[in-house]
Order: sequence, then C-alpha cells, then structure tokens
Amino acid sequence: MTKQEVTKRLPLSQSKSVYENEQCSVIAALKVFATKWKPCIICFLSEHPLRYNALYRAIPNISRKMLSLHLDEMERDGLLTRVLFDSKLQRVEYKLSPKGLSLLPLMEQLQDWGLENVPGSLSIREMLDAARA
Repeated sequence: MTKQEVTKRLPLSQSKSVYENEQCSVIAALKVFATKWKPCIICFLSEHPLRYNALYRAIPNISRKMLSLHLDEMERDGLLTRVLFDSKLQRVEYKLSPKGLSLLPLMEQLQDWGLENVPGSLSIREMLDAARA
C-alpha cells in the first residue's frame, strides 16, 4: 500500500453580506441592544441601580450565564456601568450609563409602536409590575 500524502485545505472565502460591508446605523444600533434580554435589563436598570442577584430575580426565565454574558457585553458597549463597592466582598451594582439612558426614549417609541400593532403586548410599566408580583 502506498502512503497517502496529507495536504492542508485552504479556508473558503465567504462572500460578505451587503449589510456587513456597509455601516448601516440602524443595524449597528440594533446589534447593540436588540436581543431577547437586553431590553429587559435596560428597563429594570432604568428605575434604579441593581445588584446582580436582584436583576436575576427580577427577570423571569433568564439563566445566570445569559445574564452575565449580557451584562459584560453591555458594559463593554458602554450602556451600563459596573460600580464596585467592596473588592473583598465583591459587592457590585449595575446602573445605566448616559449612553444607556439615551436608549430610553427610543424604547418608549418602540413600546408605543408595539402597543398599537402587537395585540396582547404589555407596556414597560406593566412588565415591571408583573415581574414584581
């Protein structure tokens, strides 16, 4: 039998989407906060700063891993700030940064659109109240 020679395969170059080539501001903005959980996090932090466990208890059905991942991404994107009170006890609070606060009027407009066009949808206030109940 002859020995086969192993050759390296070169990765195929994938064609980029039109949207990846252009810096569309709408798509860029949606990538920052339009996920399943980030609007919820923004809504809860819009009232007052919260600690990690308080956020975890407030947002129904979110896993600890997803909450940590989204908080890290939002901190990296400048939407929230992580305030460390005691490094020994690791007491940390999260609050919206000025950039995160600037999303609130946009979220209110999205809320108004949703209330008009999506039957059975809840307002931000109703969602927050239902989570506390």
